[in-house]
Amino acid sequence: MFSLITRLLAGAAVLALILPMKARAQDAPIAGVADLSAICTDRPTKSNAACSVEEGHFQYETDLFNGTFLRAGGVATDTYLVTNPSLKYGLTKTIDIEVNIAPYEVVHTSDRSGDRSTLGGVGDLYFRLKYNFYNSADGKLSVAIIPYVKAPTARLGIGNGAVEGGAILPVDYKLTDRITFALVPEVDAFKDSTGDGRHVNTAQLVNIGYSLPHNVTIYGELWGDWNFDPAGTIRQYSADVAVAWGFTQYMQFDAGLNFGLNRSTPAVQPYFGVSQKF
Repeated sequence: MFSLITRLLAGAAVLALILPMKARAQDAPIAGVADLSAICTDRPTKSNAACSVEEGHFQYETDLFNGTFLRAGGVATDTYLVTNPSLKYGLTKTIDIEVNIAPYEVVHTSDRSGDRSTLGGVGDLYFRLKYNFYNSADGKLSVAIIPYVKAPTARLGIGNGAVEGGAILPVDYKLTDRITFALVPEVDAFKDSTGDGRHVNTAQLVNIGYSLPHNVTIYGELWGDWNFDPAGTIRQYSADVAVAWGFTQYMQFDAGLNFGLNRSTPAVQPYFGVSQKF
């Protein structure tokens, strides 16, 4: 287990060193698209932004490392993602299509009796469409809708083997030149833990971003999720902090920590990643 994670982290470190070398050529605007806006991402934190990728352009956003550590019911579950890319392509000025999958995911469980198990494999595949349907004339308010569907490509124990889906509604508001505010409600149709039925899951978050000099932005966030499974409602809450650094106009590095606020939520989730637009 340790050697596997060491190899994965080493690969992530090499990728982190290679990508900036490629990005230095993009300090100036991309040739032929001088009006291309600066990169806008759905990371860091659990938030999604209302912005979409411009027509004909491509963007990736990925974790280079993501670890989740849950302790519940006497069972410790540690999950590692290295990497977790989202790939986006702009169809129109306000619509992009997106796919996301973790190429390799490790789930390690152990209990008080000493039983241990480790599963590894590809994660589930997500398809999303983002429609940025409203932008106010003063540029302060932006709203989008993100319908998505999940294809069960992960093995049981990593995923639940079910097709699921939902919709996310990012609402971004620029309070000042430095402070942004976001509300991101979500509703999902999840498979019941027993049987083949479906039930409602809903989530909500409040996110504040503050811009600092040198292209640095810090974020604070409160997140809640309510899973209304017939077998019993699961409530999760977290307080999240993150920082993003614009390495160039079209490339961003970020890192964050999510802190669970109840026993049903992972106690801590550290991550760092990179995003780039072409």
